[in-house]
Amino acid sequence: MEHPAVAELLERAHRLGADPRNTNFAGGNASAKAMAPDPVTGDDVELMWVKGSGGDLGTLTADGLAVLRLDRLRALAGARAGNAGVAREEDARAGVRHDRRDTDIHADRDAMDVHADLRDTDVHADPRDSDVREDVRDTEMTAALDYCLHGKGGAAPSIDTAMHALVDAAHVDHLHPDSGIALACATDGEKLTAECFGDRVAWVPWRRPGLRLGLDVARVRAASPRAIGVILAGHGITAWGETSAECERNALHIIRTAEAFIAARGKPEPFGPLVPEYAPLEPAARRGRAAALAPAVRALASRDRAQVGHFDDCAEILDFLSRAGHPRLAALGTSCPDHFLRTKVRPLVLDLPPSAPLDEVRARLRDLHAAYRAEYTAYYARHAVPGSPAMRGADPAVVLVPGVGMFSFGKDKQTARVAGEFYRNAVNVMRGAEAVSSYAPIGEREKFRIEYWDLEEAKLRRMPRPRPLATRVALVTGAGSGIGRAVARRLAAEGACVVVADIKGAAEVAEELGGPDRAFAVTMDVTSEERIAAAFRSAVLAFGGVDLVVNNAGISVPGPLLDTTAEDWDRQHAVMARGSFLVSREAARVMTEQGLGGDIVYVVSKNAVVAGPENIAYSATKADQAHQVRLLAAELGRHGIRVNGVNPDGVVRGSGIFAGGWGARRAATYGIEEEELGAFYARRTLLGREVLPEHVADAVFALTGGDLTRTTGALVPVDAGVAAAFLR
Repeated sequence: MEHPAVAELLERAHRLGADPRNTNFAGGNASAKAMAPDPVTGDDVELMWVKGSGGDLGTLTADGLAVLRLDRLRALAGARAGNAGVAREEDARAGVRHDRRDTDIHADRDAMDVHADLRDTDVHADPRDSDVREDVRDTEMTAALDYCLHGKGGAAPSIDTAMHALVDAAHVDHLHPDSGIALACATDGEKLTAECFGDRVAWVPWRRPGLRLGLDVARVRAASPRAIGVILAGHGITAWGETSAECERNALHIIRTAEAFIAARGKPEPFGPLVPEYAPLEPAARRGRAAALAPAVRALASRDRAQVGHFDDCAEILDFLSRAGHPRLAALGTSCPDHFLRTKVRPLVLDLPPSAPLDEVRARLRDLHAAYRAEYTAYYARHAVPGSPAMRGADPAVVLVPGVGMFSFGKDKQTARVAGEFYRNAVNVMRGAEAVSSYAPIGEREKFRIEYWDLEEAKLRRMPRPRPLATRVALVTGAGSGIGRAVARRLAAEGACVVVADIKGAAEVAEELGGPDRAFAVTMDVTSEERIAAAFRSAVLAFGGVDLVVNNAGISVPGPLLDTTAEDWDRQHAVMARGSFLVSREAARVMTEQGLGGDIVYVVSKNAVVAGPENIAYSATKADQAHQVRLLAAELGRHGIRVNGVNPDGVVRGSGIFAGGWGARRAATYGIEEEELGAFYARRTLLGREVLPEHVADAVFALTGGDLTRTTGALVPVDAGVAAAFLR
């Protein structure tokens, strides 16, 4: 049964995490301490439940909590601070709280000795040496947290665990609100904190998350009985309370009071005057220009490894980029550790107005990208020490385009979107800091220590292995039903972001696949050049580009030659032969500009190579598609774009075409009942097996999943074995 303290903690976390003014996605932490019986001895022990590494407050579950024994945590903290005798017996529950405070104070005094040792080192020594010593302490302590877990322990403890354990309060919240970080990153943040809160909120100088920061906060709690929390320089806020409600109330008081203080004291134009030529374009023109630039921008962000993109033209970003101060502030980089872990230390900023010709913009972006990579490589070289993790790539995670908006990138759509959200948070922080003071984030060396921290590297190593189609963006036509739906499902299951394109049913399939971070629906009529171009514009705005296109849209109007009208012929050729040509042409435009290669797959048919009765228009257009595969493979290979096809046959169950009346007509042709059609097709195959939409999807994945990288121009039969359809 769930402990009452856990229920309260989860409810509080959800309320705090639901409001972006309180903290960012996966940012911050919350904890609760309470007595619970030891399952072995039956004796009560004091436990702490705290959000685990990588979790999100807004969606936190009990499984996402780390569960630790406080007696062991305190003993560990004391030993790591140089006081191995801090661990103490919990003889009487009545003395627990008093003992804990004494433990924190003693541990803190030892920590101050450590600080003094660091300050007294040779002034000529490389400051990175002391960084290494602190890194080792924090890494050792985090590894030792495994020995403090209670039972199975729950989620992996985060680096903030020590702070939650050492603060003498039953409930602790550590959050990253824009208003709090604005004070934390202001040049005179300590003075402003005192003016804003008096003695209710204390200032803690910058300290990287870990044991020593926990000791600093614990000292404030022990020495300042009126304090309800702290502003952590360059980082965020921490609040506490003896009840869950009090802790939440104190956290919200700090956040809202800081907001009101900045609003009342702030100057009206913190980013400086407007620059008219950098004013935002009108929405339609803005998004059109963004779509035109997106493939080129993604190409730059994917130089080291392929990335998924996200576009944001929110008012905060557009206003920032239209102001005279944005180049200076963007160069200073982001503030809170959570921010620059997602956004890198600084963005790439285009220095041309939105009126500049697109070719000039693309050329300038290439030059700026080369400079960005050189600067990032130099940044790594300045601060790396023996044993530092290898450089993870020198491409920007955020690209800012005045008058247009922000492109952000990551290993998947959610990561890309969150990187953009974090940079929006950073802009809000800059606005607040500049309104009441000036923006002064932590220094470059400290940013490097966070970005290339062993503990962050360990978090990355715990991530699951990427699925085969991770970072790839697929667009599937005719994906609202049948084979197209099965293909969209399979590609999404293998890690692709999927653009579900169809005249109807696309929205339902996209929702089924997981919503906007996994799939995006577009209404697309493949007979319309305008609709196709619009669909690709939507795709590149949703995911940054397109890497994989499946030409699946199709119809069938069977009938003998003498009953086939010119309209029947034209309609089927318009959808399949002409439609797949138009879709492939638009795909090639995007793929060649990205420079990342790509895949185009045609869902053709056995009918492309086997003559059958009473189906001339459908079979002829399928033959057209089959030859398009060969022609485009020959033309696009030099761009790294592979073009292949699959030849299904007898796909009855789940087929949109068969359900639309073709099944009944084919059954009549063969003199059988419609419900017998699937079995009829299966009996005439070499394998005697029925072909389902999922089998066609398997073939599409086989061609695009990474195992057939040297295959192009191929047509793969998915027909359970039809000898007449063997390719010769």
